[in-house]
Amino acid sequence: MTQSLSSSAQPEKAGMSRAEVRASASLASIFALRMLGLFLILPVFAVYAKGLPGGDNAALVGLAMGIYGLAQSFGQIPFGMASDKYGRKRIIVIGLVLFALGSFIAAAADSVAWVIAGRAIQGAGAISAAITAFIADSTREEHRTKAMAMVGASIGLTFAISLVASPVLYRLVGMGGIFGLTGVLSVLAIAVVLWVVPDAPMVKARRVPLGEVLRHPELMRLNFGVFTLHMTQLAMFVVLPGALVQYSGIAVDEHWKIYLPVVLASFVLMLPPVFVAEKHGRMKQVFVASIALLLLVQLGFWAVLSQSLMQPSAHWWVLVALLFLFFVAFNILEASQPSLVSRIAPPAAKGSALGVYNTMQALGLFCGGALGGWLKQNVSVSAVFALSAVASLSWLIIAANMKNLPRRGAHAASATA
Repeated sequence: MTQSLSSSAQPEKAGMSRAEVRASASLASIFALRMLGLFLILPVFAVYAKGLPGGDNAALVGLAMGIYGLAQSFGQIPFGMASDKYGRKRIIVIGLVLFALGSFIAAAADSVAWVIAGRAIQGAGAISAAITAFIADSTREEHRTKAMAMVGASIGLTFAISLVASPVLYRLVGMGGIFGLTGVLSVLAIAVVLWVVPDAPMVKARRVPLGEVLRHPELMRLNFGVFTLHMTQLAMFVVLPGALVQYSGIAVDEHWKIYLPVVLASFVLMLPPVFVAEKHGRMKQVFVASIALLLLVQLGFWAVLSQSLMQPSAHWWVLVALLFLFFVAFNILEASQPSLVSRIAPPAAKGSALGVYNTMQALGLFCGGALGGWLKQNVSVSAVFALSAVASLSWLIIAANMKNLPRRGAHAASATA
């Protein structure tokens, strides 16, 4: 019996297995596809929309950007719960079919209203919870943050690639072609799910009522956090491309020269704090420090873009530095939060817990696009960052009161004992 325990403990000390790497990488690529549907339009949609009926209304354009997140918010909990009951792969395939359908509708749109309709159907394919729960099913706890970091990396790299590729694709195939491309890629992703992603065993345990998941205090903190993070992200990019054009004189189709090195460098910088914090049980300290950095970045953007700042065009490089710091904080929080949700949630309710979590993420995307567009049109550009700063401060206060998080593997060890 001692020999059996020893041999079973040995794999936990090893690195990620081949199956874990395969599952994590393939699922992260599908998650990246979902974000590609959002990110590809960010650099060029405001310009494209001006040529469509309704495109002269900044609030309507912001709605077109954010409706994807609103539709996601309605589907995440049902899709997550369904994946707990019927299996992850089946639910992910259904979501990808909806995503493809919405992409093709948006590709054929001849007005902002039809773009909004297509984006809403895209968002209805709410597979984020099922994917992250699938990753949690497919990896051991001590390697789960690494797997979730792959998802975070896929988001960051997708964002960087989108900023580079979007202006080029827009010139070559137009916005309709970009939407059509995301539809084709989603069809290819179905093949990846069916034939590349390895199967993972379903958790057989007592079903947990959704109300218990919703009332869990530590999960509530993380849910508020992901809402704030993604609201801030999308609100920023309603404003930031225009601000960079105004203050630096760099055309939109050249912004990739800023975004690409900023995103890649920020990802490299975020890895050591996450892995060291996980290893030494300092995740809470790194987590709270990242939120504090997010708050400082929003205050910095507000100061630079405030009308009271003298000659902001002379300090455009500060915008780039703040953008870099934003992505350092964003990448740390994006990689750590899903791992924390999967660790804290009851084993049989990972899909439900991640469904709630991704619902709040999607609502954050919607509110960021809609509120960012409304504030830009009706108040001021700097008001967008003032709102984000207030939300970040609230998150910092909430996160500072969270419990100290256990070291990775501690939960599994206690469960085994």
